[in-house]
Amino acid sequence: MAAHELAVRWAAALDGAVAPTLTRAQVEELLDGFGERLIAAVRGTGDMSVAREAAVALVAANYRDPLAVHRSVLVLCKDLVTDACPDPGCADYGPVRDRAIELAAEFAAEFTAGLRSVALAEQETTLAAALTAVQEAEARRQLSEARFQAIFEGASVGIGTVDAATGKVVDVNNAFAETLGVPAESMPGRSVADILGPENMGEAFSLFQRLLSGEIDRFRFETKHTKPDGTHTVIDLSMTVVRDSEGKPRFLIGVTVDVTDRKQLADQLWYDAHHDSLTGLPNRLLFFDRLAAATGQVGVCYLDLDGFKEINDRRGHTAGDRVLCDVGQRLRRALPPNGVAARLGGDEFIVLVENCSGQDELDTVADSLLAALRDPFDVAGLLVQVGASIGTALVDTDSTAIDELMHAVDVAMYRDKALRHGALGDAR
Repeated sequence: MAAHELAVRWAAALDGAVAPTLTRAQVEELLDGFGERLIAAVRGTGDMSVAREAAVALVAANYRDPLAVHRSVLVLCKDLVTDACPDPGCADYGPVRDRAIELAAEFAAEFTAGLRSVALAEQETTLAAALTAVQEAEARRQLSEARFQAIFEGASVGIGTVDAATGKVVDVNNAFAETLGVPAESMPGRSVADILGPENMGEAFSLFQRLLSGEIDRFRFETKHTKPDGTHTVIDLSMTVVRDSEGKPRFLIGVTVDVTDRKQLADQLWYDAHHDSLTGLPNRLLFFDRLAAATGQVGVCYLDLDGFKEINDRRGHTAGDRVLCDVGQRLRRALPPNGVAARLGGDEFIVLVENCSGQDELDTVADSLLAALRDPFDVAGLLVQVGASIGTALVDTDSTAIDELMHAVDVAMYRDKALRHGALGDAR
């Protein structure tokens, strides 16, 4: 019953996010097939891949609006947690919530990838149709000219033609002009470099020159573009050479798509997938990416809060979340310029010190982190004290495996915790 109710609420949340191929009942039936598996996954007894399967199914059902991602993530992070763990005070609430966030990140990543695949496929289809129409126009001008003109003028993506001999624009459609923010009537007879402006050409200039010289037949890449009115966009640009029957370049055909919204959505989803939703700190995934990319000598400080479980038990998870947020802010302020803090999960935090000069610097960083946590935390007007145990390790990333490093700091942290509880002093 909980799985079906989840499907009903999810389908209701997607109303207005556009899925003209399905009725509301059909959407509920589609999502109903994932309910039990999602609840099992968030409880830790099922496969997390179900989130990606659900995203693929929604994209296939013609959900293309980014609003569908936003609403689905809210359902996965709120309703799914409620269905799997109705009592926020239960011991499983934290792990259930963390797995729900991970499911939401998996869903968002797959949904974004699906949207990009659909958009690229549509762009390739448009380009192929335009190229076919142009080539037929050369061979059978009277027969295919109307077809090309219809594609050219009616396309939702920008299409423009350039004379291969002179590098001057021959014609553009309205979508091309709108993408660049330049009036369509002002483009014919001007060079591409003149239209885009030198500040926007970048890599495109050298690729365009290679295209004109015949060194390459096509290119495609994303580039930032500044319109004449000062607004900034991200454009997906493709250009292809159209040759005559003897293989000589006749003209170039270019296709432009404004992907600013898609790029912003992808950037936001990447951020959400790599940062802790509660504290805003980098999460486990991003921390280990940074650690794997680090070179030379690095230092690692592994912190585990003391007494945090008691706050959750006595004051509730809301109070515990406020303390974790405050801990994240204090650690961030205590970091040196070459340090980055992350939340591994629960009440565990970790700090990476890149290009660490030695144990003295690492000990100084560790002391600063502990000092940042000494003052009491304000929880709804009540001051509570939260201590921390810390373990440190100084290693050469070129010769030490990540799992060995993490084992070393883990052992050091628990040794520190034991010594602190035994009043034996500092264990680092």
